[in-house]
Amino acid sequence: MSPAMKSVFPLLLALVLGVSAAERPNILLIFADDLGWSDLGCYGSARFHTPHLDKLAKQGMRFTQAYAAAPICSATRAALLTGNSTARNGFEFVVKKEPGFQSVPAPLRAPPFTIDLALNHTTIPEALGAAGYDTAFFGKWHLNAHHKRYLGWSPTHGPRAQGFAKATEDFGSHPYSYWGKGKKARAFVDLPEDEFPTDGVTERAIRFLEQRGEDPFFLMVSHFFVHDPNHTRIRWLHDRQLRELPEGASRRRELAHYGAMVTTLDQHVGELLAGLERAGKADSTLVVFTSDNGGHPNYAGNAPLRGSKWNLYEGGIRVPFIARWPGVVKEGSVCKAPVWSPDLFPTFAELAGAKSSTARDGASIVPLLRNSKARRPGRALVWHFPYYHPETRYLERPDEIGVDDGETSKTKPHSAIRVGDWKLLHFYEDGRNELYNLAGDMAEARNLAVSNPKETKLLRGRLTKYLEDVEARLPTKNPGFRN
Repeated sequence: MSPAMKSVFPLLLALVLGVSAAERPNILLIFADDLGWSDLGCYGSARFHTPHLDKLAKQGMRFTQAYAAAPICSATRAALLTGNSTARNGFEFVVKKEPGFQSVPAPLRAPPFTIDLALNHTTIPEALGAAGYDTAFFGKWHLNAHHKRYLGWSPTHGPRAQGFAKATEDFGSHPYSYWGKGKKARAFVDLPEDEFPTDGVTERAIRFLEQRGEDPFFLMVSHFFVHDPNHTRIRWLHDRQLRELPEGASRRRELAHYGAMVTTLDQHVGELLAGLERAGKADSTLVVFTSDNGGHPNYAGNAPLRGSKWNLYEGGIRVPFIARWPGVVKEGSVCKAPVWSPDLFPTFAELAGAKSSTARDGASIVPLLRNSKARRPGRALVWHFPYYHPETRYLERPDEIGVDDGETSKTKPHSAIRVGDWKLLHFYEDGRNELYNLAGDMAEARNLAVSNPKETKLLRGRLTKYLEDVEARLPTKNPGFRN
């Protein structure tokens, strides 16, 4: 293709797909790590300070039934970037340093670890880059085998290899940046009240925004916050959070550190949005904020939802999701329609005038952004987690998964499907089904499988067919297990 043709091809593609160049927004995707659905003030939290994200929700649309594609980091990130479910991707767990199997003493053996996001997938930045968007990534990747260090980017499967034109590694101000350097490095820092340490991830993203010309951009800022280590070095913030927690509160000191991490995340989001404003791009940018899975049970709690990160109850997969697009998304609006992270690929592709033909499980939410009550065809959302957790000291963990119990309970291989208000979970060890109606039971406290055999059979059949159609990897008998 000639240089002249290259310069006009994205515009021609956009026109063919029905999107004019003037309508194509910039896209800023802000991704949190392990942030629970109820951790933000705008989602009901009275424990933590999140003024910037609360303001973002007031300026745009807050989704109340948004989901991650998985209850764990890497799998959701792969699903988001490809527009496909974890089952279709064959990517259901976190990446490891090398291939292998879980060594959990249990009746079933989970599938072998997926080490890298395969390069034959088309990703959001590849599709948008082909449509003329400048693409950039900063923050946590976690989609390749750890390279040289924990979470290190691979030169063959890192962000640049998956379509991002600009990308730089940086732990920012997250505890990962200092945790292994000893107690002295973890000591409190005395900053003036309301001041925060500089965050490299945020600063790099702001510099990217400051250098923008007229071409549209797709910027993904993938924060390490609020993933553990659960720790802050900001003394004033820790002390304020501690004062605000009741004296007799369980896990009080852990919650003080966690609350400080939530507020630090909020601060960096605020800094990024201010940078977008200074760059003169706020009015022409769709901003989406969401998280990769539910909160860690030791800190987030996730009440009123049952479960947490690592399992498919609502606490493990329901996440905050906020969208702002001035002049298009109604300020202060709320959307109750179920959406999930694979929807972002077809959504961004539609707005960019790009192709998303390889995204099979996501559906564009552009109609919802324009009208929160827009009617959408009913569809099934499917989650697939054929693994065990925790991988160490598994037998010592509680069997029951509860609500805000502070426990990392046993998670066993299972899948789930949601159609309308009905949600079914299927467990592979004993073939058990659990059925819940989320409209009146978001805490999944009343298992209706026995009293609603018809609905149970229908959803179980749809779940089985879907997993068969995408050739999902299933757990098998564990040859090394002895009762």
